[in-house]
Amino acid sequence: MTINLDSSAIDALVKTTLSEDIQNGDITTRNIFHDEKNAVAEVIALEPMVLCGLQIFKAIFKELTTKVTFTSFEFNDGDEITAEETIIKIQCGAIPLLEGERSALNILQWLSGIATLTRKFVKKAAPVKVLDTRKTTPGLRIFEKYAVKCGGGTNHRFGLYDQVLIKDNHIEAAGSITNAMNHVRKNVNQDKKLEIEVKNLKEVKEAINNEADIIMLDNMSIETIKKSISLINGKSKIEISGGVTYDKLAEISKTGADYVSVGALTHSAPAVDISMKITSL
Repeated sequence: MTINLDSSAIDALVKTTLSEDIQNGDITTRNIFHDEKNAVAEVIALEPMVLCGLQIFKAIFKELTTKVTFTSFEFNDGDEITAEETIIKIQCGAIPLLEGERSALNILQWLSGIATLTRKFVKKAAPVKVLDTRKTTPGLRIFEKYAVKCGGGTNHRFGLYDQVLIKDNHIEAAGSITNAMNHVRKNVNQDKKLEIEVKNLKEVKEAINNEADIIMLDNMSIETIKKSISLINGKSKIEISGGVTYDKLAEISKTGADYVSVGALTHSAPAVDISMKITSL
């Protein structure tokens, strides 16, 4: 599924974010500034990063005032930025600038953090493609998966509705891999990819016999992964999953697998450090 940030999704996030932070107004800012004093601010990267969320960042200030202009430095989502580079300049009233500052930075730091971590994993894992997972912040999945794409990663299924993935509890409840796959094939359109999670060589063989489109090797040692890939021998696409850390990627990249899925891209990415400084009033 291709992730695009449509205007309705951005609008909903912006309104929720600003309502949470401002409510009836910033009592600090509004008691310092009583007129339409104009301000100019620079947004500066304080560490190397992959940019993500610039469109939403701008939308925060556009929601607060119609009198805002941005001076672009030709950066777009997905671009690599070095420390101390100015990302963008903003000119608007001091009140909307200060009221929107934290919300706008939070979004930019959060999504750029995911994109930055993803880029790091993608470079290390090549030629194996890096996938995200459904381990996302509730209600914010579309934004986090967008950030993964900006970092060069590949989106796995967006939800439970767009790809079949038979996992351990499905197999346990159905009685076997064969039973689970037979049930799915009777009831799901053939255009849906059928992926099966396996944890040992016995299950690998059963998945091969049932002609799974994708076989997920879950929490296996590198030795067992290599044996599994040898057994599969090109009959199915191969995904490595479970306990994947950055330090393991060098070995994984040499296995011949097609994909490696990493939950940490969205559930553990640290926010990057970005600052906004007023340069003139």
